[in-house]
Amino acid sequence: MIPIIFLLIVSFSCSLSLVFLIKKNFSKQLLDIPNERSSHVQPTPRGGGLGFVLTFIFGVLIISVIDFNVDNYPLLFLNNIDPILLLIILPLAITGFLDDRYNLSSLLRYGVQLAVAIFAVIRYGNFPLPIINSLGNIGIFIMVILTIIGITAFINFYNFMDGLDGIVAGVSVVQLSFFTIYLHQYQWLILIGALLGFLYWNWSPAKIFMGDVGSTFLGLVIPIALIQVSDPIIAWSSLAIVLPIVGDTIYTLIVRLRKGENIFQAHRSHIFQRLQQSGWTHQTVAISYILLTIIIGTSIILFSFYGALFSLVLTISLILMAEYYLNVKLKYQ
Repeated sequence: MIPIIFLLIVSFSCSLSLVFLIKKNFSKQLLDIPNERSSHVQPTPRGGGLGFVLTFIFGVLIISVIDFNVDNYPLLFLNNIDPILLLIILPLAITGFLDDRYNLSSLLRYGVQLAVAIFAVIRYGNFPLPIINSLGNIGIFIMVILTIIGITAFINFYNFMDGLDGIVAGVSVVQLSFFTIYLHQYQWLILIGALLGFLYWNWSPAKIFMGDVGSTFLGLVIPIALIQVSDPIIAWSSLAIVLPIVGDTIYTLIVRLRKGENIFQAHRSHIFQRLQQSGWTHQTVAISYILLTIIIGTSIILFSFYGALFSLVLTISLILMAEYYLNVKLKYQ
């Protein structure tokens, strides 16, 4: 336990310091000016996600060259960290930072997302679905394509949801903690500490935003954690941990499609955005999503697949309740 706490403290401190340096030295170059689609009213620097991304990269590099053994290090589990992971996430992180600085074209951004998704599947395999896999090579091909599309969707979903102080970083801390506990993927301990360091600056009122460099990075590592699970029941149960992010996004896309809106155009119609517009504070919305993620993770750990089913029903119910609440609120305003 002590070495784990030490690892969290070190990554927290490194990220805390790096985000401070980014905020201090690059605020003018990375300034996010509020517009009609923004949820903030003060110009605030973005790109702070580079702090926890660099902390994770440096942490993995350092640990990868250390030979842990039982006699000298009680961190033997860190020997399983895959340094190839850095080669997959680095192009997306660089692209995200450049986009925060220069606003790259959507075609270039998606091209990089597609490339890293392909490399992730080559390295870790596809998400398991026995029914389709039983079709032989055709089934495997279908699952590979679906997994690649799914990874790029996650990258964009996390980017879409990064609209309020602390919401994506806070939810991601819980999700990564779940992967550490339930899936025994201990490399995420580095990122958990780093995200907590970033959250110090990002919690409302945010002093800095994570930007695309942070949100797209998180949108990549979450599905990478999931596709490394070979057991279908565990994999599909674990997938429920993303419901607060994915559920909000998919529901919003469905609503916008039904209204005939352009789903690729920026907007402020996510449930979390509408809750904030209705009078909820940034803290209240973020805490609500974080608590829902904690409930889902706990349910899966305790009840496995049945916990995941409960989480799905709970998330759908909360989405419908939120929609009803927002409609009533709008009616009487």
